[in-house]
Amino acid sequence: MKIEKVVALTTLLFLLPEPLAARPSVWNELNDQVVKFYTEGRYAEATDVAKEALDVAEKTFGPAHPHVATSLNNLASLYKLQGNYGGAEPLYQQALAIYEKALGQDHPYVATSLNKLASLYKSQGKLDQADLFYKKALVIYEKALGQDHPQLATPLNNLAELYRLQGHYVEAEPLYKRALSIIEKALGEDHPYAATSLNNLAELYRAEGHYLEAEPLYRRALAILEKTFGPDHPDAATSVNNLALLYKTEGRYAEAEPLYRQALTISEKALGPDHLDVSRFLNNLAELYRAQKKYDQAEPLYKRSLAIREKVLGSDHPEVAGSLNNLAELYLAQGRYVEAEPLYKRSLAIREKTMGPDHADVAVSLNSLAGLYYAQGKYAEAEPLYRRSLELKRKALGPDHSDVAVSLNNLAGLYQAQDRYAEAEPLYKEAISIQQKAFGPEHFSVATYLNNLALLYKVQGRYSEAGPAYQRALAILEKGLGPDHPDLAILLKNYALFLREVGRGSEAEPLEERAKKIQSR
Repeated sequence: MKIEKVVALTTLLFLLPEPLAARPSVWNELNDQVVKFYTEGRYAEATDVAKEALDVAEKTFGPAHPHVATSLNNLASLYKLQGNYGGAEPLYQQALAIYEKALGQDHPYVATSLNKLASLYKSQGKLDQADLFYKKALVIYEKALGQDHPQLATPLNNLAELYRLQGHYVEAEPLYKRALSIIEKALGEDHPYAATSLNNLAELYRAEGHYLEAEPLYRRALAILEKTFGPDHPDAATSVNNLALLYKTEGRYAEAEPLYRQALTISEKALGPDHLDVSRFLNNLAELYRAQKKYDQAEPLYKRSLAIREKVLGSDHPEVAGSLNNLAELYLAQGRYVEAEPLYKRSLAIREKTMGPDHADVAVSLNSLAGLYYAQGKYAEAEPLYRRSLELKRKALGPDHSDVAVSLNNLAGLYQAQDRYAEAEPLYKEAISIQQKAFGPEHFSVATYLNNLALLYKVQGRYSEAGPAYQRALAILEKGLGPDHPDLAILLKNYALFLREVGRGSEAEPLEERAKKIQSR
């Protein structure tokens, strides 16, 4: 499943701050119109006007003028937004070449073009290329502007985001912190860019399970945006959404729901009912309801989110694939397998078409479709999909990424269901090892895989190994997520079943009572 958050530091478009005298009125007006349509979520119209602006720039200034590069970048950015990566790349490359020839390879506009091209490569899953271009942009900015210029915050944040995506959290944190420090020093602690940097650092802490460190950063970001723009601004809605996501992750569903609803209300009022931000907040509220098994409330939200994306982005956009996958996950949870399968397959087809067959998101779709077959007992159909998903993740993200651990865990579960215990055990152990290396030995995901390994031991009668695994998993979850998290209830019930199986029913009873209390909340 995929939960979207709007956390990017940079805006989609950049129009060079050149004197109005150097910008003929027609080109200037067209650029203003592009920005207006983009802001309103009218991307098809923005694209048409951007094409016209490019044509005007080429005829007015000549094909090698920096103004042409500006228009190329704007059109490429709109293509990227709409999932047309193949159309965006040559335009970005052409813009970069114009800037390098006209302004020199060390000009900040060259760095901006490199940054945009890196962002495209990140979206395409070309992470090594993205890393190279982000670093090049950063070097140019530092050389041209100095170590503390606020414009440095953009490549620092973007490089940190790339590292976060790859699970390189140790490398990401100092970059986020440096970006935040630069913004606060140059623009002040209450500048909206400081709010964005705070949010991005909070996202890192949430991914690592450092919830106590994340929450004050989310709250501070929200306070800055509400003070600067007012509580009904779209940026405030995004910040409210991200705080809600933290609460959902912590199992604080009662606190998350009103925040998700607040974000949705603000966005609908400010941007209209068919804006992409509305679709993202609808999706996230639906995800919350699905986590609570409120399926009847989740389904219409998923469907409305999907309809908006298809209307705004077209039927073959990667975000449409995300919506299809999430709706299919809902149907899977309800046992509506016949309805889920075509959605999973369509999601997979879109991702393979738009991102290529080796993208990490393709691996997600393969894993989801395999999960559907697993739930139906179609193990022979599930196994090759799980295996391909695992191979793609290792190739795209590296062998030590947490998403690789997810695929290892799922393949192990498939083997366990077929009594192939000797094949399952090393996969569970590898998954645990990856998570411990990525997040530390007390991260909640480690507890999840320990629980599964304990269950494997239990079904084999290896009770002396199962008991300690359950106990360690419980200790990790209680410490990391608190005594009332829904996931803890599941683990308590599993351990209680184990205790009853080994004749320790008196120890099982209080665990079962705790689980009931947690689940009744």
